[in-house]
Amino acid sequence: MFRGSLVALITPMHADGEIDDASLQRLVDFHVAAGTAGIVAVGTTGESATLDEDEHCAVIRRTVELVAGRIPVVAGTGANSTREAITLTRCAKDAGADAALLVTPYYNKPTQEGLYLHYRAIAEAVDLPQILYNVPGRTACDMLPETVGRLAAIGNIVGLKEATGDLSRVARLRAVCGPDFALYSGDDATGCDFMLLGGDGVISVTANLAPRQMAAMCEAALGGDREGARTVNRMLEPLHRALFVQSNPIPVKWGAAQMELCSTGIRLPLTWLSEDCQAPVRAAMQKAGLV
Repeated sequence: MFRGSLVALITPMHADGEIDDASLQRLVDFHVAAGTAGIVAVGTTGESATLDEDEHCAVIRRTVELVAGRIPVVAGTGANSTREAITLTRCAKDAGADAALLVTPYYNKPTQEGLYLHYRAIAEAVDLPQILYNVPGRTACDMLPETVGRLAAIGNIVGLKEATGDLSRVARLRAVCGPDFALYSGDDATGCDFMLLGGDGVISVTANLAPRQMAAMCEAALGGDREGARTVNRMLEPLHRALFVQSNPIPVKWGAAQMELCSTGIRLPLTWLSEDCQAPVRAAMQKAGLV
């Protein structure tokens, strides 16, 4: 599967909340030119929770069109309804996405057996490579390594985005999933060490603003250059933190607007970055050489 820095792409919007196609084109070209290894469209950072099903499928389809085969596109298709997740994953396959990223069902707190059956049903329904996504801080649901190991035995379940920030899980996951199962960090703050411990890349919020730096850090880490990777990561550490001063993607959309990559739209219940949080985000962007 894909290795390196994959961007969890924001979904650009106009001030009225409508999708901004021109900015989407600008973002796609920005990432291709910067060496981003792949684009994740309409994930959590892409405000999947506030796009309706038609919009969700349309943004996936448009992203695939704009990328035009230059780098892989992974479509966020997770939902807390198994039927809805199957429908969205079929949309991703029909649109030509290279893989799907499926967040654990949020709010309804399934058991580990429920998680296994949920993901197995989607994998059996749609013949597309599928990447699991575990982010208990947002879903109130933690998919344990043993459950991931069971799912790794299903042929088209090919990877995991692990966003707990618990680095002790890397070895456990590798042991139960095998060497060919892709492991991605979903936590920028620990992503460098995640790769140095045997992970395959980062699905990154930070890469929205600093794609060249994230690509360089990932390349060094995956190449075994520990000091080189950590040198780049030290420059990015303030940005990793600042992009979560308010709920993601509030800070990163503000930062992208400051870089004139997108306009100033975000959908309720999310709001634009508050004034008292703008200074630390700007300082972190300056530290990373972005503004």
